[in-house]
Amino acid sequence: MSVFYQLAYVALLAGIIATILVGKRTDNFPAVVNGVTSLVVALSPIAVEVGLTIGMGVDVTFGQALPLWLAVAGFIHMLGMLGWYDSIWWWDHLTHTVSAGLVAALVYAGLLTLVDHSPAIQLSAAYIAAFTVLFTLGMGVLWEFVELVAREVGERIDHPPVLRHYGLRDTALDLLSNCVGALLVVALDLRTFVPVTDQRPGLVEPVLVASVVGIVGGSIVLALLVAVEQRE
Repeated sequence: MSVFYQLAYVALLAGIIATILVGKRTDNFPAVVNGVTSLVVALSPIAVEVGLTIGMGVDVTFGQALPLWLAVAGFIHMLGMLGWYDSIWWWDHLTHTVSAGLVAALVYAGLLTLVDHSPAIQLSAAYIAAFTVLFTLGMGVLWEFVELVAREVGERIDHPPVLRHYGLRDTALDLLSNCVGALLVVALDLRTFVPVTDQRPGLVEPVLVASVVGIVGGSIVLALLVAVEQRE
C-alpha cells in the first residue's frame, strides 16, 4: 500500500506540474494560478509535518490519505481548468463531490474524536451526520461566493478570472454535489482521518468553532462584496 501510495502521489503531482506547463505554454493565466495553488495544497501536509518537527519539535503525522486525496482533487480540478469543465458537463460536479468528500471526512473524523475524548460532550450519530453535511454545504456556499468575487474582480481588472462561475443553475448543482460527497462519507462511516484528529483531540473543538464562524462570517462579507460590485 505504501509503495502504491507513493507512486500514485508522485504521478498526481507530476500531472499537476504538467498542467501548469500547459497553462503557461498556452498563456492560460487562470490555469497557471490554479495549478500552482493545487500543487502547494497537495504538498502542504508533508510541508507542515516537516516544519512542525524541525521548527517546533512537534510530532504530527497526517498519514497517506490526506496528501493523496488533496492531489487527486487538485489534478482533476486542473483537467477542468484546461477545458474539461467546458467539454464534459459533469466534470465540475465531480470535482465538487471529491473536494466536499474531503471536507466532510475531516469534519466527521473531528466530531468522532471529540466524542471519544470528551465524556461531557454527548453527540448522537444522527447529529454527527447532520452537522457534517451542513458544515460541508456551508463550505460549499462560501466557495460559490469566492467564485463570484473572483468573477467580479476579473471583470473589474479586465482579466480572465482565476475561478469560473457558471450561474445559479450550476451553483445549485454544485451544492447538490457537495451534499452527495458529504452523504457518502457519513453513509459509509468513513473514518479515514480519525487517526489524524486523534493526535491532537484538544484542538478539534476550537478548530470546528472557528471554522463555523469563518464560514458564516466569510459568506456574509463576500455576499456584501458581490452586491456592492454588481451595483457599481
